[in-house]
Amino acid sequence: MPELPEVETIRRDLKPLVVGRRIAGVEVDPATLPRLAAVPLEELRSALVGREITSLERRGKHLVFELDCGRALVAHLRMTGRMVWRESGAATEPYERGRIVLEGGNDLRWADLRKFGTWRLVTNAQEVAANLGPEPVGPDFTMARFRAALAGRRAPVKAVLLDQRRVSGLGNIYVDEALHRAGIWPGQAAGELGPAATKRLFEACRAVLEEGIANRGTSFSDYVDGQGKEGKHQMYVKVFRRHGKPCYTCGTTIERIVVTGRGTHFCPRCQPERKSRGKRA
Repeated sequence: MPELPEVETIRRDLKPLVVGRRIAGVEVDPATLPRLAAVPLEELRSALVGREITSLERRGKHLVFELDCGRALVAHLRMTGRMVWRESGAATEPYERGRIVLEGGNDLRWADLRKFGTWRLVTNAQEVAANLGPEPVGPDFTMARFRAALAGRRAPVKAVLLDQRRVSGLGNIYVDEALHRAGIWPGQAAGELGPAATKRLFEACRAVLEEGIANRGTSFSDYVDGQGKEGKHQMYVKVFRRHGKPCYTCGTTIERIVVTGRGTHFCPRCQPERKSRGKRA
């Protein structure tokens, strides 16, 4: 699933191309429409066609297209969604499910192998942030708020970091990487982390996300940027999907466990087990 670095890369690619452009048309595969847009196509067209895109922002894992009427179109890529910039006459994308046609001869093409992605119209862009925690790469992500998000939690620290209500934008890849960088066992209860470990994890969350953005995202399978190109961060991960291979730090074999239903990668020497809620896999 695309996480904060992947969505931010797409946003940076598309923003200079779409801001100031008017929407000339909307097309959606009828079989995809109920899940993708949750409204009839004519309602979607009525809301979007003729509207100017005034800004393209990101909140957590959401792309937020702000419109000149004050409303916003919120796109969530979910597991396999892609949004790419194409000339209107270009060939159909593999697994293309919809497109937003822009004045001037270009489209935003929406492709989604598994069809879990969504487009949602909201009254204003602020609605997107209502149930999301602070951004780990933004000014609201403070040590005090991070401590509060972990305090008293008996759930595994990995589960807490994946909870978008507590920290926004982190997913499986970058949580595994942050926990490895901080030297923390993924199954340890979040509320049991001491001050030093909490500080290491706070700094690690920001660092791994910033590196992911610098490397234009992680492309293990479906993710591509706004131009349809793969990211490079998969060449720099330390533990994610490296089970059975030696840890770059100490040489110990990377292992994989399941923590609250999620495949989890870690180094048993760099991240010694304290209290496991996981099951070896």
